[in-house]
Amino acid sequence: MRRILARVRTAVVAVVCTLAATVALPAAPAQAATHDPVLFVHGVYMDGPSTWTDMIADFEREGWDPDSLQMMNYNTIQGLEESAAEVVQEVAVLRARTGAAKVDIVTHSMGAPMVRWYLKFLGGTQYVDDFVSVAGGNHGGIGTEFCAPAQPSCQDMLMYSPFLAALNSGDETPGPTSYTSIWSSCDEFLNPDSTALLDGANNIWAGCVGHVSMVIWPPNFDRTQNAVA
Repeated sequence: MRRILARVRTAVVAVVCTLAATVALPAAPAQAATHDPVLFVHGVYMDGPSTWTDMIADFEREGWDPDSLQMMNYNTIQGLEESAAEVVQEVAVLRARTGAAKVDIVTHSMGAPMVRWYLKFLGGTQYVDDFVSVAGGNHGGIGTEFCAPAQPSCQDMLMYSPFLAALNSGDETPGPTSYTSIWSSCDEFLNPDSTALLDGANNIWAGCVGHVSMVIWPPNFDRTQNAVA
C-alpha cells in the first residue's frame, strides 16, 4: 500500500510540474524609455511658448518626462555671442535640476547658429549629446537685412558676417555631439535653402514647408524625436 501511495504522489507531482511548465509566466513590466533632458531654443522675434508648445506636447505623449523638457527665452535683439553665453547657464540649470550628465538641444531659426556658437566656442559639446537645427539659419540668409542697421542679432545673421565667418570656419559640427539639421526646400526666410545645411550633420529634407510651420508640422516632431532618442 505504501508503495502504491508513493507512486501516486510521484505521479501527482509530475503532473503538477508539467502543468506549471506549460503555463506562460506573465511578461516582465516594460521599462520606461530613458531620455536626455531637452532644451528648446527659439528664433528671432519669437519666444519659447509660441514656438515649442505643440512639439513639447508631442514629446510628452511619446514618453518624455515633462520635467525634463525646458524652454529657453532670451532677448533676440542682442548679439548672438551674448545670447550664446546665456545658454551656458540654461544648460547648467537643466543638468542640475535633472541630475543628467548631458542634455539635448533643439533649435529653430536664429537659435541654431546661436547655440552652435555655444557648442563650438563655449565648451558646450561636453554637455550636449544631440543638437537639432529646425529651419536653422546656419549660414545666414534669413531676411534680416531690414533689421540689421539697428539690431545686433540681425547683423550677426547677415551672410558673411564676422560672426558666421568664425562659426563656420573649419569644423561646422565639432566635438562628440551628434548634429541634425531638418530643412525645407520652400523656406521663405532661408535663401538659399542650403543655408540650413551643416557639413558633418545628418541633413534631413522635410519637404516643402514654411519657416514657422517647420516647428508645428507633425512629421518634424518625429524627425526631431528620432534625432535625440
